[in-house]
Order: sequence, then structure tokens, then C-alpha cells
Amino acid sequence: MGNTRKRRWVLLGLTLALGLGVLISGYLGKYPIAFHQYLEAISGFFKGTTTPATMRIQTILMNVRWPRIILAVLIGAGTSVAGATYQALFQNPMVSQDILGASQGAAFGAALGLFLQQSYEIVVSWSFVFGLLAVSVVLFLNRIIPGNRSRLNMILIGMIVSALFSSAVSFLKLIGDPTNTLPAITYWLMGSLSGIKMQDVYYATPLLIGGMLPIMLLRWRLNVVALGNEEALSLGINVTVLRSILIVCATLVTATAVSVSGMIGWVGLVVPHFARLLLGNNYRYTMWATALGGGLFLLIVDDFARLLTTSEIPIGILTSVVGAPVFLILIAQNNRPTGGY
Repeated sequence: MGNTRKRRWVLLGLTLALGLGVLISGYLGKYPIAFHQYLEAISGFFKGTTTPATMRIQTILMNVRWPRIILAVLIGAGTSVAGATYQALFQNPMVSQDILGASQGAAFGAALGLFLQQSYEIVVSWSFVFGLLAVSVVLFLNRIIPGNRSRLNMILIGMIVSALFSSAVSFLKLIGDPTNTLPAITYWLMGSLSGIKMQDVYYATPLLIGGMLPIMLLRWRLNVVALGNEEALSLGINVTVLRSILIVCATLVTATAVSVSGMIGWVGLVVPHFARLLLGNNYRYTMWATALGGGLFLLIVDDFARLLTTSEIPIGILTSVVGAPVFLILIAQNNRPTGGY
């Protein structure tokens, strides 16, 4: 009873914190807005009314701040859920959402589009397609290579594919125009939400939610999968089918996130550890905390990215600066294996 009450309070606290964070993030920005005008603009938006005083504020919110806030929450939640899923599937707390090469494949797709000077829509599309392609190559090689198809082999193949795509990105940077192409590729690889528009929200939201939803519905089975194949088979769970579904969903989320925001690291590695520290190893509850915590974390980091300096800091830099020491603290506080690893 005590644990149930604690879980409810933790999830409620994270939900309220995320809601408050969204409200405050909409108010914060380079363009100064009086708080009462900000509330009036929000109220008028939902009521379908507007005034000359609030029209300008509503335009700023709709075209600049809200798209960025929505995708910061969804990308943070999605990458965190994907990271937690891979940690359970591979029974390894040190893996993240890019373990099978989705991020590096997406990075190559975007770099290729930028190198060929394609439109923004083409760059995003190629990034998404190559992210899915990278994981497909990993799964294909894992199937055709003779020998034991263990989780370790899949991780090693993922590292090889990631290295190949990373080398391809480096080659494009080497031969690219140093005045235009190289800076564009370099900045994109750092990760940023500065160019997010409402059309990105329309593109990414169905894919992110569509990838997260099956994982959330199957989250209780991760408790069994995290214990190993033999335990899962003894309970009648088809491990091969379940693992395939979860990998496809996690890859869909990862590729979508990278295609619109660039490379944002550490979120999918750190947040699941933080969620387990709060709620333990039961994925029925921990996955909700992971999603809420990931959305809140990336939202806060993005606020700092756009407000700390006059020229915006790439969010990938800040997630590394924040994530690395936090991860060390979490390791120091929890030295024993978790989640059946």
C-alpha cells in the first residue's frame, strides 16, 4: 500500500511539474511579454477570441514557442522511453536509444541532404529513412551471420554499423564546402530545436506517439524480458516477436527525434536511471516516470539553451554537460545491478 501511494505521488508530482514547466516555458523568451497578457493570450486562444493586444502574443506562441515546447516534451519523452526499452531488452543499463545505429544513420541522412543542398523537408525525410535503414541493416546482419544470435552480437553489429555511418558523415564534412556545407552539418549534429515550426509538429507528433504507444501498452512485459529469455519463454511470451515489435517502435521514435532535432545525447541514458531510482524496477510504473521525466528534462534544458546567451547554444551540448555528471551521481548512489541486469 505504501509503495502504491508513493508511486501515485511521484507520478502526480512529475505530471504537475511538466505542466508547470510547459506553462513557464511558453512565457519565457527573448521577446518580453507581460504575464497577465500571456495568460490572456492563452485564454483567448482556447476561447477562440482575440484582441489587438493579444494577437501579436498568440502569433509568437503559435509560430515560435509552442511548436518548440511540444517537440521538446515529445522528443524528451520518446528518447527516454526508447532508451529504457533498449536497456530492458539488452539487459544492460549502459545502453541508450542509439545502440543499434539509428542516430548515426539519421545523422548521415541529414548530412547527405545538407551536402547536396536539398530543402529542409528532404533533409528531414532522408534523416528519418536512413535512421530506419541503419537498424534494418543491423537486424539483417544479425540474422544472416552464422553463430549465436545473442544480444551481445546485436550490440556489436550495431556499434559497427554506427561506426560506418559516422565515418560516412566525417567524409561528407571533409569534402563539403567549408563556408556553407561544413558549418551546416556541424551545427545540425550538435542538436537544436531552434528551427522547429508547426509543420514539424504535424510531421513528428504522430510518429513519436505511434512509436511510444505500443511500448507503453507492452511495458509490463519488459519486466519479464529483463529477466532473460528462459524466464519469458516459461511464462508463454514469444520473445522474438516481442523484441522485434519493441525494437521497431524504439527505432521509429529515435529516428523521428533525430530527424527533426539533430543529435541530442544522454537523455535516453540518464532519465531511465533516474526513473528507476524514484520508482524501482517495475516497468509498469517506471516507464511512465521515464516519459514524464524525459519530457521535463529536455524542456528545461531547451529553456536554458535559448535563454543563457544571445546566440542560442545547441541543446546537444547542454544535455551532455548536464547528463554526464548526473549520470555519475546516479551510478554512485546505486552501485548494484538494476532491473534484472
